[in-house]
Amino acid sequence: MSATRLHCKVCENVVYMAMELSTKKWVLAFSTGIARDPRIREVQARDMIGLKREIRLALRKFELPEDSLVVSCYEAGRDAFWLDRCLHHHGIENVIIDSASIEQNRRQKHIKTDRIDAKKMVRMLCRWHQGDADVFRTVCVPTEEDEDRRHLHRELKTIKGDRNRVVNRMRAMLAELGLDSQVRLDARFPAWLKGIRLWDGKSVPPGANARLQQQFLRLRSLEAEIAELERVRRDRIRTEDSRQARQVRKLLGLKAIGATSSWLLVNEVFGWRHFKSRRQLASFTGLVGSPFNTGNTDREQGITKAGSKWIRSVMIEVAWMWLRYQPQSALSQWYSRRFGGPGKRMRKIGIVALARKLVIALWRYLEKGIPPEGAILVDWYTKVGLTKAPAMAA
Repeated sequence: MSATRLHCKVCENVVYMAMELSTKKWVLAFSTGIARDPRIREVQARDMIGLKREIRLALRKFELPEDSLVVSCYEAGRDAFWLDRCLHHHGIENVIIDSASIEQNRRQKHIKTDRIDAKKMVRMLCRWHQGDADVFRTVCVPTEEDEDRRHLHRELKTIKGDRNRVVNRMRAMLAELGLDSQVRLDARFPAWLKGIRLWDGKSVPPGANARLQQQFLRLRSLEAEIAELERVRRDRIRTEDSRQARQVRKLLGLKAIGATSSWLLVNEVFGWRHFKSRRQLASFTGLVGSPFNTGNTDREQGITKAGSKWIRSVMIEVAWMWLRYQPQSALSQWYSRRFGGPGKRMRKIGIVALARKLVIALWRYLEKGIPPEGAILVDWYTKVGLTKAPAMAA
């Protein structure tokens, strides 16, 4: 369901419902959009039978027919998208609100309870449904298939984070013992640890040795999991015939973009989100400026940093790689002219601007098939270990 479909003028026979979700209970606020105090009720979390019962009672309280339109909303959070799909299944029009876009009280101390938040949301929902599109921002809901595809790279990120923590822990322990903390943590590490001596000629104490051996086994297990997930990702890039897989292969055809960044950008951004313009895409990534212009004050506050920090960090890495492997492209030439002078600070500022231009260029490439100007195209299949393209994806 597109959020824009819910906008309408003031209409009869409609009840608005805002849900303040928590682990144990849900606070519901009902209103008809007229000047009256919202009806507040509570149900147990995930109790859909109780939720539908409260909707029927609200319709009866407001003297509305049972077939009246019900428009609901809740803040994006741990409950994610299953509730949105469930509500639509039961004929309830629902939108998910971006929490960061909700208006805030500017007083130093303001009262906050679930009841107050639910009342506030239902009033905002009434305004939004009646045409005030700027009252809050809605979240784009993926299909179940698109949501499921995101688990692979998210699990890979989690395991890589676990691996980094284990490596840092081992290196810290080696430093505490006065040993070389930069030693290679490969298959030869146990033998090295057994033969190494401390500053006084003694061997590694048994407690520290046992802990290092345990951490090393954990590291090897994590590396095996990472290798398996990367193998699964390569196989899916090679063999899948879905729209997302074709987009990944298309991005891999650009020099400077690898499997990790292409897979992430497609499955988190380009594969299922629909952007109306380049400005909307840049705003989503948070790579746009945030000016502060009022009265005699006119200054720039830096980029907005909206959306996913992960996407921004990946785009910054892709921008650096683009400068290295696509030096003759129009984007790289623009960066060199604008920020190529002396000074690391300007280069770091410029790389953010390049990342914004690059993400827009990649979006146009996927949508219209027009590669970035001057970009070098390569064979995508060589990046996933093939000597020739499979017949299906050639």
